[in-house]
Amino acid sequence: MSESPDTRSLVSASSQLNLMEIDTIDDKEFDIPQVDTPPTLESILNEPEEEEEPFILEDTSLMNTESIDAHSCETSSLASSDSGDRTHLKRKRKTLELHTAIHGSVLRHSILKGISAQIVSAADKVDAGLPTAVTVSGVIVVGTSHGLALVFDLNQALRLCLGSTATGAEYGAVSALSINHDCTRLLCGFAKGQITMWDLANGKLLRTITDANPPGSAILHVKFTDDPTLAVCNDSGGSVFELAFRRVMGMRTCDSRCLFSGSKGEVCNVEPLHTPPDLKDHPITQYSLLAMASLTKILVIGLKPSLKVWMTFPYGKADPSSIPQLAWQFVPVQKAVNPVLAFCRGVTVHFLLVKKDDSGTIHVIKQRQLQLDCDIISLSWIDSRTLVAVDSGEKLRVVDRPSQEELETIDMAEVQLVYNSSHFKSLATGGNVSQALALVGEKACYQSVCSYAGQIVILGTKSAHVMTLRSWRERVDFLLKQERFVEALSLAWSFHEGTAKAVLGLFGDPAKRKGVVADKMVEILFQYVEHSLKKCPEHGKIQVMEQHFLDVVPVVVDYCLLLQRTDLLFSQLYGRLGENCVARGVFLESLEPYIVSERLGCLNAAVMKDLLAHLQDNNMMDSIGNCLVHMDITSLDIQQVVQMCWTNQLYDAMIYVFNRGINDYINPMEKLFQVITPPLRQGRALTDEQVVMGNKLLVYISCCLAGRAYPLGDIPEDLVSQVKNQVFEFLIGVHSADAGPDEDMYPYIRTLLHFDTREFLNVLALVSSSLQKHRDNVLTFEDFKNDKQALEYQQRIVDILLKVMVENSDFTPSQVGCLFTFLARQLAKPDNTLFVNRKLFDQVLEFLCCPDDDSRHTERQQVLLELLQAGGVVQFDEGRLLRLAEKAEFYQICEFLYEQKHQYDKIIDCYLRDPLRKGEVFNYIHNLLSIPGYSSEEKQCVWNKALQHIQELVTLDPAKSADLVVVHFPEEVGPIITQLQDDHLVFQFLRCLLDLREGPHPQALLKLSPDLNELHISLMCRFAPRQLTDFLKSSQEYRLEEAIQITKQNQLHEATAYLLEKKGDAHGAFQVLLKTLKVKLCALTEGGGAQQRSGEECEGGAVLRRVEEGLRDIIALCHRSSQSLNPQQREVLWFPLLEAMMSPQKLLKGPDARPTSEALKELTMNVLNRMSSFIPLPAIIQRILQDPVYGKGKLAEIQGLILGMLETFNYEQTLLETTTSLLNHDLHWSLSHLRAVVSKGLHPRQDQCNICLQQYKRRHDSPEQIIVFSCGHLYHCHCLQRKGRSQMDPRLFQAWSCYKCTSSQGGRGGDRGALETGRGRNTSLAQTSRTAVGDVKKVFVETTLDPQQSQSWDQLRSLYRGPSRLAILSEISHCHGNEKSGLLNPAQPGTGSIFHSENFQLKLSPPPLVEE
Repeated sequence: MSESPDTRSLVSASSQLNLMEIDTIDDKEFDIPQVDTPPTLESILNEPEEEEEPFILEDTSLMNTESIDAHSCETSSLASSDSGDRTHLKRKRKTLELHTAIHGSVLRHSILKGISAQIVSAADKVDAGLPTAVTVSGVIVVGTSHGLALVFDLNQALRLCLGSTATGAEYGAVSALSINHDCTRLLCGFAKGQITMWDLANGKLLRTITDANPPGSAILHVKFTDDPTLAVCNDSGGSVFELAFRRVMGMRTCDSRCLFSGSKGEVCNVEPLHTPPDLKDHPITQYSLLAMASLTKILVIGLKPSLKVWMTFPYGKADPSSIPQLAWQFVPVQKAVNPVLAFCRGVTVHFLLVKKDDSGTIHVIKQRQLQLDCDIISLSWIDSRTLVAVDSGEKLRVVDRPSQEELETIDMAEVQLVYNSSHFKSLATGGNVSQALALVGEKACYQSVCSYAGQIVILGTKSAHVMTLRSWRERVDFLLKQERFVEALSLAWSFHEGTAKAVLGLFGDPAKRKGVVADKMVEILFQYVEHSLKKCPEHGKIQVMEQHFLDVVPVVVDYCLLLQRTDLLFSQLYGRLGENCVARGVFLESLEPYIVSERLGCLNAAVMKDLLAHLQDNNMMDSIGNCLVHMDITSLDIQQVVQMCWTNQLYDAMIYVFNRGINDYINPMEKLFQVITPPLRQGRALTDEQVVMGNKLLVYISCCLAGRAYPLGDIPEDLVSQVKNQVFEFLIGVHSADAGPDEDMYPYIRTLLHFDTREFLNVLALVSSSLQKHRDNVLTFEDFKNDKQALEYQQRIVDILLKVMVENSDFTPSQVGCLFTFLARQLAKPDNTLFVNRKLFDQVLEFLCCPDDDSRHTERQQVLLELLQAGGVVQFDEGRLLRLAEKAEFYQICEFLYEQKHQYDKIIDCYLRDPLRKGEVFNYIHNLLSIPGYSSEEKQCVWNKALQHIQELVTLDPAKSADLVVVHFPEEVGPIITQLQDDHLVFQFLRCLLDLREGPHPQALLKLSPDLNELHISLMCRFAPRQLTDFLKSSQEYRLEEAIQITKQNQLHEATAYLLEKKGDAHGAFQVLLKTLKVKLCALTEGGGAQQRSGEECEGGAVLRRVEEGLRDIIALCHRSSQSLNPQQREVLWFPLLEAMMSPQKLLKGPDARPTSEALKELTMNVLNRMSSFIPLPAIIQRILQDPVYGKGKLAEIQGLILGMLETFNYEQTLLETTTSLLNHDLHWSLSHLRAVVSKGLHPRQDQCNICLQQYKRRHDSPEQIIVFSCGHLYHCHCLQRKGRSQMDPRLFQAWSCYKCTSSQGGRGGDRGALETGRGRNTSLAQTSRTAVGDVKKVFVETTLDPQQSQSWDQLRSLYRGPSRLAILSEISHCHGNEKSGLLNPAQPGTGSIFHSENFQLKLSPPPLVEE
């Protein structure tokens, strides 16, 4: 038996099939015969995966269910109900494929068919029972529920069957297994607490240990350490024991030592640190570390040289049903390999790094934790970077620890995982375990999942499984078998770049690894192309075929470029795709984005010709243009390509071909000039195509003069000087090559000036900038042949420009201005060498400032302004320039010149005189006065100038003027108003000053005097009378008497009434409004009979609306005033109003007046309804009956009022009787309950004072008063007085409060108000004095009432009973208080009525009024 872990790989003995692909097999396979020559490792590895028969058990009748004991039933899988559903398997497989789209299949899931078959066969034939535990080392051992241990070799052949069913009947099921590091000993733990040791070489029983742990507890874990004579076990009592094996005089013994008692916290998992063979000399091994997981924390202890606890770590908050997990792994960290402990309980995995420093001290360092979204029931390392976790839903999750990325999820429901619940509940010994441990045991599967040599073995109820990391080739091939070529290429590229996770099988230096992966990717690309050609639909729509190849070709091109294998792309792959015409077209069209993005710069000649031919045949000329400017076209027919580009208007491509193909930079310009010159010479408008050509020509010239290639890139350095000289010579040519007799001089300059003067001059400005850079040695190449020639070129082109534009009259002022602006910029440079006759600038100035030409005024002013801003001001006489600008009304020019002279005050005149910029004067003044940087003299001049023009500014915009005054002239408001001549202008200005809504600045900055406010009121009476009342309500800065006089003079009655009411003269305000109302009523009655004549209905309706508005105002006044008046004063208000409303009705007679009469009666009813809230109903009825309009007839008009009064009386009488009865009942109950409370004896909690802490019984030296509260606290009287917990009541009763209770409530005891409102247990309900005189048993009790308790019965009622019926009625009345009608109030309630009680206000809704 080899010791190498690689040769002992379980994968070699597995079927290497995915669990989801399981099918049924013949039942005869269960009868596996013994063979003399078992299959070898090589023969199993060489078996093809496709030919293997997967294994599954579906016939449950093969299991002898009668022989299964009670505790073995706990081992069934949580998801066993899905085991026979074939559609369930397919659905799970589809989900898995979708999930593994990024990383591929990381784990290979294989079934150990031989072991699985023999497990079931043993259960059937020898009554071995169901599997309960598994462990792996050099062999595979499976424990059963009937006490057997089946030992299999790596070929899955059964080598030993340890134990017997008789042993199982005595010891119970195998609950734990462990193999030592050299695979010579096996420890078996049993459900009833025994442990046996077996010799795996001959199957001999070496030890039976029955006293290692307390009787009646099951063995949950038994683990060998690296020392073969030392093991640990963990029982269902939560204790951990050390087992030391000895052999004395031929006798095998075992010494047991308790490492951790379950009484201190139950341990449910232990994991010793096992060192790999290649790390046997690691310094940490000498300590024999052991990790233990209890229900609340984990512990790391060292067993050697002496027992020592190295670290404890609590879990924190966790689900009580979650299972603690432990897993050790040696991990390379910072060039050192040290053990890392992974532990979790629930969803968070923690990592602890254990290392030993030079001094020999062990350090435990916490690492970054891992957060999962599932409850973990098993945790294992599969390599130093990858963990495998099984969650409570039986899903196996592969997680990369450094990136914390979940790589794969596999559904393990079909495995039917074995659970160890029965052992954690200790069912075999009577179930004597704690509830916490039993709850954890529901999901325990410690003995069903084990890891060894990078593999995970999982035990199911009918089968055994192994999970192994796939090599990188297997992961890629797995995707290829499913024809997922794109994902396979993506995964392979991640291997190539080193970004893949859980990589296995890539060795060597990075270059070698990349080479190996690149060869595999080339192989995949060939397979992908062949597959796409094979799967292409032979018939159907061409769009379907194109889409098919569009999904393939870009992927192939992408990866060929990533691998830098364009040779492969354009030779073999293109040749293969070219066999299909559709694929060939898609391939060629797919190249365009790669060419444009410069990813594909070089195509061989054949592919380039095919590409151009294909694009031309399909009329894809834009694509040709885009591609040509990014390609090397030296292998093409230049003449043919140029002709194609010119014909199809591909000007960029044509220029590129000329430049790059034959280094010709002049021909493209000639061709473009031939198109745009004729229409410009004839004065015709250019077409859109010609405009595009002209713009391209300007850009091309600028690129050539700047040393840039068109449309992108740079001109070769050795050609830069030559190209610039050629372009200049061409542009300044006197005549073109094919000039006619009538051609003007300098045709190219002239054409470009006519096409776009400004842009052409900008191009020339680039030349000057380029020359400057050359002088400063910024550029490394020679711009021109020498500096002298460059200066000559510059002067020459300036002379040509002046000759062409000044001597011709066919250029606009804007074009001429652009030229001189260009010249001014050049002349303003410090190293200028150009010469321009100054008389030319004078001529331009005369031309632009000509006052006789009103056309293009704005354009001429803008041109001159740009000329001055460019430095041209030095070319002119400023005095003459200013005079010409003022004469031509060029106010912006004047502003520019004044600003140069710092005459800012004169700029205000420029703004005011400029009709286009008048509104900007406010911002200019505000900015100049606000922004620092101007002298105080300059600001004073501007300030004075603004005051001089204030009337003009107010006329221009009153709001902005007011804003300006508020900020900068707050002290000049009076003089400004005096200066304003027009009253309406003053009104607008004041309104803006006083209106908060005007202007962005807060009004609080300016407070006007009462005189100005009254002036504003007077002006508002004239210009905005409707807004006066609102202003009076919002403003408080005026004087009442003066304001009243003003409103009276202007006969604004509503405003006058408001002011009188504000003054306190409600009767005067009422008289003013009443007088106004009578006038409106008079107008209504006079026109009432004529409403139906002459179409005056609209006018009559308007009068009626005015009456309604007036009535609404006067009713509101009466309502507001009545609140503070006595009944007699109220009648003085309301009855004149009622008389005023009833009097006009006497004058309305005849059928024509009926509508007006009805309207007035309705208004009168409104008055009656509103006044009934303040005037007794009998008085109202008496006044109505005295009126002849209502007094005659059968009282039909006031029938509603009478009935309403009677209904209200009956309702209020019944309500008063009911509430009086309820009040008396509640008062009687409260007083009787209070009597019972205060008469009740009090029992102190202890016999000592809660302040001085001395017992009151022991103080016999003097009589002492003792205070006992209802809360049970007891105090000496003088102690309580010293703490300030008593107060004297006006009636000489002393009120006490409990010191301890009030102190615990934040020290509110000293607050009398707080004690009274919050009185409850803190204040004693009965003040009891106990006097200890001699005999302490003699107690005198004096019962008194607290002064406030006689009035607190309502508080006691709410405390002990909840809300009373009276309180409920009061609450209802408050809810409906706003809906009260005026007819409800009693006429004259007596002063002793309950309605006048301070603590009781009842306002209930009345019965509905009876309408006619």
